[in-house]
Order: sequence, then C-alpha cells, then structure tokens
Amino acid sequence: MYMLYRLSLSLFFLMLMAGTAATAQKITYSEPDKDDYKSTEFEIIGKVAGNILVYKSDKGDYVVSVYDNSMTMTDRVKLDFLPRKVISMDFVAYPNKVLMFYQFQRKDAVFSFCATMTPDAKFYDAPVMIDSTRIGMYTKENKVYSLEVSEDKNRIMVYKINQDKEDNNVFYTFLYDSSMNLVNNSRLSLPMQSRKQFLSNFNLSNAGDLIFNKLERTSNKDYVVSGNMVVKRPLVDSFEISPMTFKSQLIDEVKMKLDNARHTALVTAFYYKQKRGNVDGLYLYKYDYSTHTPVYEKSIPFSDELKGNAKGESSTSAAFNDYFIRKIINTANGGFLLTAESFSTSSRYQPWNRWNYMYGSPYGGFYSPYYYSPYSSMYYNPYYWNNSQGLRYHYDNVAVLSFDDEGNMQWSNFVRKSQYDDNADLYLSYMMVNVGSELRFLFNELDRRNYMLTDVSLAPGGKVNRMPTLRNLDKGFTWMPRYGKQISSRTVVVPCIYRNYICFAKIDF
Repeated sequence: MYMLYRLSLSLFFLMLMAGTAATAQKITYSEPDKDDYKSTEFEIIGKVAGNILVYKSDKGDYVVSVYDNSMTMTDRVKLDFLPRKVISMDFVAYPNKVLMFYQFQRKDAVFSFCATMTPDAKFYDAPVMIDSTRIGMYTKENKVYSLEVSEDKNRIMVYKINQDKEDNNVFYTFLYDSSMNLVNNSRLSLPMQSRKQFLSNFNLSNAGDLIFNKLERTSNKDYVVSGNMVVKRPLVDSFEISPMTFKSQLIDEVKMKLDNARHTALVTAFYYKQKRGNVDGLYLYKYDYSTHTPVYEKSIPFSDELKGNAKGESSTSAAFNDYFIRKIINTANGGFLLTAESFSTSSRYQPWNRWNYMYGSPYGGFYSPYYYSPYSSMYYNPYYWNNSQGLRYHYDNVAVLSFDDEGNMQWSNFVRKSQYDDNADLYLSYMMVNVGSELRFLFNELDRRNYMLTDVSLAPGGKVNRMPTLRNLDKGFTWMPRYGKQISSRTVVVPCIYRNYICFAKIDF
C-alpha cells in the first residue's frame, strides 16, 4: 500500500512537472523609455547579482540601464567619465561585477582602459589604463585594440597588431585574470609571406592560449587555398605554427571553435572542387593545442539526400550555395553540432553573389590587419545595417548537422523558415538558445503583415518540434532575435521595437 502511495505521488509530481514545463514559457516586457529611440545603439550586458544590465549609446551619451527581474527599470546611470567619442566598448559580466573595456582617441593617440562596474552600474574605482598607441594627429578614429575572453572568463587578453612593415605583423598582448591582475604581456612578430594572407578566428583558451588562423586567399579573394593553426602560449613570446593541408580543395569562410575540456580547436568550412563551383561538402580540421598535434583532417561530402532537403528553390547540386556557417556547439561526447543558415539578397541592379558576402559583408569584413565578423557580436548599431537601398534580404532554412568525436556525421535536420525584408534585416535571422535538454530557435514569421515570434525546439537526436505560441506575445512589439542574449540557463533577453522606441523582453523557458 505504501509503495502504491509513493508510486501515485511520484506520477502526480511528474504530471505536475510536465504541465509546468509545458506552460513555463513567460514573456516580461520593459516599459519603452522616451530616451531609447530606434536609433539608439545598445548591448545586453547580462544578469549581475539579480540585475539585468543594458548598455546604451546615442550621439555621444553613454548610459547603463538597470532592470530588475520583472524588467522594471530601477536606474539609468550616465557614464559621465567616458570621453565624448568612444571607439569601441566590450563587457565581461561576472556574478557580482562587470569589467568594461573601452578605447578612445585623444589627439594623436588611442587609449585602452578598463573600468569595474558594480551590479547597480556604479563605478567606485578609477578606470585603469591598459595601453596607448600613437597613431598620428590626422588619422581617423579607428579601433586599435581587440579583446578575447576565455570560456570560463578567468583569462582576458587585450591585444593590438601593428604592421611595422608590409610583410610583418607585430603583436602586443596583455593577458589578465578575472581580477585584472596582469599575468603576462608580450611583444612578438608574425611574418606574412604575401598580401593574400590574413589572420582570422582569434580565440582564448581557459589556460590563456591565444589561438587563431593564418590563411591565404586566391588573387580575387573568393577562396582560401592554404592555412595554418597559430598558437601563442600564455608565458611564451613566440608562436607555434601548424599547417593545414587543404589538398586540391577550395575552402570557404573558415570558422573555429575551442573545446576547453579536451584542449582541442575545431576548424570548419564549406569546400568546393572548382572555382565558382557548388558547395560540395564540409572541411574539418581538429587540432590538439596542448600537444601541438592534429587530431584529424577530413572532408565530408554532402549526400544527394542532404542536398535535396536543403535546396529550397535551388537545384540539388547548388543546394548549399546560399548557406553560411553560424554556430558550432560542442557536445558531451567530444563531437559537435554545426548550424548553417541560408542567406541571400536580391536586387534589380545587382545579382546575388555569394563571394561578395564572404569578406566585407553582414557576416564579415576586414579590419586592419585581421578578419572579424560583426554577425557574431551582440552589439546593435542601426547605422551599420540600414544602408542597403533597393536590396531585399532573404534568410531561410537553418541546417543542423551532428558529428561524433571523429568527425563523422551522425544525423542532420532543418529548422524551416522563410524570411525577407527590404533595405534592412534587423528583424530577420534567428537566436539559438541552449536550455540544456534541447536547443531552441527563436525567429520572426510574417503573420498578416506583422512579425510574430516563433519558437522551434531541436531535441538531442535531431527531432524538430514547433512549440506552442509564446504566452504574453503582445501586439505592437517587433522582435529582433538576432540581438538577444542568453543571461542564464533558461532565460534570454531580446530587444524589441515598440512605436519607434527600443525596449527589452525577458523570456523564461
């Protein structure tokens, strides 16, 4: 009888938990603020000691808005100590503080500083200068310093790359711990054998290794034809260089992902068999940076079945020609998931050309002297995106490919969507949320000429489910999922436009 009672009670709690999970999705909106126009630049910093912090910038005015858990703004703190023109701003959020890295130009020099912010957006200590660089009195304001943060946030590197000669890059690196104690600073050189070579995919390991790619393009910059893994150890003033052999393949945009638990770096890219040909498959290179040895290097051709599922309006052979790699997610078994999104543009004046968008596009660009990707940033700059008159943006299906620890494909599936907009793409693409038990994809769909936020789940085995409509999905709010940020294991904050003002919505899954 007692066992029967316990079994009944257990079933009751399971049913209760299942019912709670099914209705747990909740949206909480912030009130639109009269100072937060659509043109306001912003970055969601994260959740710090119970407060949700958002940095905002508008015409030289810098503030941090403090929201409580109900998305009520409790304070709007002006950052009066900042200079009028800040070149760049980066934030590293911890449970009880935020490190704010910024750089600015004064006369003929660029300065890099770090300030420590409390959970209520106050600054009790003076900012600390990291470095300065003389650039010339009449040089236009430009970003000189870059920031890399390890996955566990225990190592932070500020670095700059100067070109004392056309064929030589001089690195200056400043490695810190999470308390901003200097671990090491270095000056070292990396020769560049030709103008076709460039640097890309900068990453910082939990141990403080700076890991990146040195790549070489063809003359017309369409493809990558050779490459190297480059590693700088935390306390060593030299580079370790390991070549990647592409054989006769032409490589597309290269992406890298570190697996700190296994001390490996994974490089992925689409490949072609001939110039201006079709995407034939995926190039994979896994490198053990602790032992300085390759784990594997292989090419995975896409099957006709996979291409048939991906093609959309394209032919089967050209199915992946509009796909761009977006995310690489490490899995517990040493494998990984890869997501790639179908993206293209159409115009009466200019035909779609994938290679125009590989370098210098919404998905990448050149910032001297290395390559970076604005798409990966959480920083919203409306002036960057709204400049494409006469251009229609298309964001369609998302491919999800699963691989084991040896780089063999296990399964594939697609999150189906069809999005387009004219002249700007602020409301397009998607946000991916990792809630542990599954991945969630948030994106807008047109519903009677209005955008409606859609929620699709992806189970560990690859099954795709369309979730019920989110509760409290109020009319009048237009979501920008791409600029959202996951602030805890099951909570995200996503910006919205309401009557030409920016506000923020918290979703609890």
